Amino acid sequence: MVDPSLSFPIQPPLRPGASIEEPPNVQTFINKLGLQKYPEGGYFVETDRDPLRVPNPFLSGNGSNQNTTHGAPEDDSSRSASTTIYYLLTPGQPHGVFHRNKGRTMHTLHRGRGRYIITHVDEKHGEETARIEGFVVGHDIHKGERLQWMVEGGKYKASFLLPDHEDDMESDGLLISEVYDSWGSTTAAYDRADIGTSDCCSWLRLL
Repeated sequence: MVDPSLSFPIQPPLRPGASIEEPPNVQTFINKLGLQKYPEGGYFVETDRDPLRVPNPFLSGNGSNQNTTHGAPEDDSSRSASTTIYYLLTPGQPHGVFHRNKGRTMHTLHRGRGRYIITHVDEKHGEETARIEGFVVGHDIHKGERLQWMVEGGKYKASFLLPDHEDDMESDGLLISEVYDSWGSTTAAYDRADIGTSDCCSWLRLL
């Protein structure tokens, strides 16, 4: 079932060219914030990790959940109460591929525009099709663009960079903050969909 507010096609208008070199102003911005490539696409940097440790709500049934990071076992019996990151989509990295966070995530817009696609796979029963939701994030609240949005755990999400203005194809990037509730690791806390950005529409049709 597709949310009636979702307009198709969902393929984003901004696509990386043959070269993924960022425009100089965007690269300067990346350097200033100390951003690095993110596994799901785009760039990120961790800006805060709560020193308070809480029991890991995502432990397996046997009471332990050992993850492996860089070849070394990692004790995941507790997590930071919250973790905050900057996340940036750019002309060279305009897609965030589908992935799923285990816990709820609060998103706050800082600059730019983008489209988010949420597939509510956690709501499926049997063979029914998952509900698909789409919305634009940006500063034009009079057109329904969102400044802040929550994505509950268990849902797949993807994000696409949009032009800063609807009448052109230019963008200086989409910068947001994400706050993860009881989220202890930037690598172990989500399950990435094993797809590429070009396969997003095909993957959606399978839901």
